[in-house]
Amino acid sequence: MKKYDKELSPKQLAELDDKNIDFSDISELDDAFWQKAELVEPDKTEQVTLRIKGSVLRYFKASGKGYQTRINQVLESYIRSHPH
Repeated sequence: MKKYDKELSPKQLAELDDKNIDFSDISELDDAFWQKAELVEPDKTEQVTLRIKGSVLRYFKASGKGYQTRINQVLESYIRSHPH
């Protein structure tokens, strides 16, 4: 097995053959693990109509495609930092 002097990029990792990957520090997933495992459903998005100021919309649109996702990320960040 080859040792690497520096961290590999995601592309380099994807190109590695499984036989060249050291899995020795990853524990086996035994029955005890699966007994405690919990299914976590993804928090799906919902389509809504939302009124926001034009300046806010222009700001997010100016950074290109994916602006709705970025707006959602900002709102999620706010929620995490302001728990009930």
